Amino acid sequence: LNCASNTLFFIAQLDVIPLDVKRLKAESGDPEKYYNSLLDLISKNREYVVAVGECGLDYARLHFCDKSTQLTYFERQFSLARSTGLPMFLHSRDAEADFVRLVQENMDSIPKAGVVHSFTGTMKEMEDLVSLGFHIGINGCSLKTEDNLKVAAAVPLEKLHVETDAPYCEIRPTHASFQYVQTKFPSVKKHNWQPGKLIKSRNEPCTVVQVLEVLSAIKNTPLEELATTIYSNTMKLFFDK
Repeated sequence: LNCASNTLFFIAQLDVIPLDVKRLKAESGDPEKYYNSLLDLISKNREYVVAVGECGLDYARLHFCDKSTQLTYFERQFSLARSTGLPMFLHSRDAEADFVRLVQENMDSIPKAGVVHSFTGTMKEMEDLVSLGFHIGINGCSLKTEDNLKVAAAVPLEKLHVETDAPYCEIRPTHASFQYVQTKFPSVKKHNWQPGKLIKSRNEPCTVVQVLEVLSAIKNTPLEELATTIYSNTMKLFFDK
């Protein structure tokens, strides 16, 4: 919120990521009080907060937070979207059945649906979420395999978003999508940092153009046209007051 209130190019979203939800009880001792504080924070900063999130389920890293705790607190977080009328910014990793089920059961609480970011799910999961009105966020992690590319290519244009999830999820030479990347950025090791060069293996916002180039190729859609459509999707979802 500090950045969003003092810098033109920042916006904010508020909630608790799935791998951290166990801290709600451990640190606050009162999860309900914590949620009320989030709601109050959103209410007082509506000009800067555009979404509830990032929240969801992550079964790929259960050593950080067990499944039962994630399920309990993910369901509770839908109330923030209901109370604020904001779209949700969602995370789903290796949790397709539970994730889609909970979203379906709570659609009445999500007046503006939202976006499932860094999407790595199956074709069916993508189709189920799109049918519920959700948008799909694509980054380097969404484009690792040939199966990933098929899913990304099938996302309807009007439901498509691009992202980097920096400093993670870069497109790597080992990814199936790398063959479609046209824009390359010079990089150096961290201890050799130089202006104008990326740090090796650290993703940056500028690489979003690479995601766009891959999508342009696999969807056979001109780059400029695709960029315009995705920009429009973003504005309608997060800034259409």
